[in-house]
Amino acid sequence: MQAVINRKIESLECLWVIPATLGEGPLWVEHEQAIYWLDIVEKKVHRYSTFNQSKKSWQLSFELTSLAFRENGGFIGTVRDGFAFIDFENDDYKMIQSLEEHLPENRFNDGKVDTYGNFWAGSMDEKEKKASGSLYRLGPDGKVAHLDSDYIITNGPAFSPDGKTLYHNDTIKRVIYAYDIEDESIKNRRVLYQLNDPEGYPDGLTVDADGNLWQCSFAGARITKLSPQGEVLEVYEMPVPNITSCTFGGEHLDTLYITTARYLMTDEDKQEFPLAGSLFAFKPGVKGLPTSLVQY
Repeated sequence: MQAVINRKIESLECLWVIPATLGEGPLWVEHEQAIYWLDIVEKKVHRYSTFNQSKKSWQLSFELTSLAFRENGGFIGTVRDGFAFIDFENDDYKMIQSLEEHLPENRFNDGKVDTYGNFWAGSMDEKEKKASGSLYRLGPDGKVAHLDSDYIITNGPAFSPDGKTLYHNDTIKRVIYAYDIEDESIKNRRVLYQLNDPEGYPDGLTVDADGNLWQCSFAGARITKLSPQGEVLEVYEMPVPNITSCTFGGEHLDTLYITTARYLMTDEDKQEFPLAGSLFAFKPGVKGLPTSLVQY
C-alpha cells in the first residue's frame, strides 16, 4: 500500500478574501478564462477573472445551488425546486422542470455535467436529517431521469475521464459512492471511501486527467486525493476548516480552484480563521479535465 503524503500547500493563494457563508460550485469557463462560484445561502454569484484578476458579484433574489454552462451559450443551474435556465445578469430564471413538490423541506444542492453533456444534480433535506434526497440527470433532450435516492445531502457529482464511472457523496453519512454508468442508468453502487474523524464530511469533488479524485472536506480543513479504487494518495492541508468544492482551470488546466464556507462557524471560529469563505487556488502538479458543457 502506498504511504499517504500529508502536504502543506506552499503555493496556496487566496485569490479573493470574501466572507462567503456557503461558497460552492466552482465552474471554470474557458472562453472567459474565469472562475464562477456561488454563495448558496446569501444568494450570490461571484466571478473571478484569471486574465486581469477582476472580481464581480451578482445579488440574486432566488437560491442558486449549482451552475453549468451550455454548449449553445448561457447558463443552466439548479434552483431550490429543480433545473432551470439561469440569467443572473437580470436576476431571473426559467424553470426547465420542477421536481419534488411533495417534499417542501427538500432543496436541490450540487450538480455537474458529464462528458456527454448530461447535467447531474441531487436534492437534500434542508434540515440535514432525513434521507429524502435523490439524484437526477437532465439529458440533451430536456428530459429528467430519477436515478437514485436515500441521500441526506447529495454532493460532489464527478466522473471518470472515460465517462464510465460516477462518483457521488452523501455528506451526512460521510460516504463517497462509485457507480457504473451504463446506457441510461447507473448500476453497482458501492462505497468507495468512508470518512471518519478528523477527516470531516465529504463535500465537492473533481477528477484530474489521471482519473484521481480530489475530495473537499467540510469541517476537515483538507483536500484529499484518492485513487479510482478509493486509496488515499495525498492529503493537502488548508488554512480554513470548511472546504466545500474544487475544480481545475487556468490556461493549462493545471490550477485547482477551491471554495470555502463560514457556514456553522461561531464568532470565535471566524476570528480564528479570518480567510474562511474565501476563494483559493494552487497548482498541484497535475492537470484537470476540460469543463463539460450542457447540450440541452
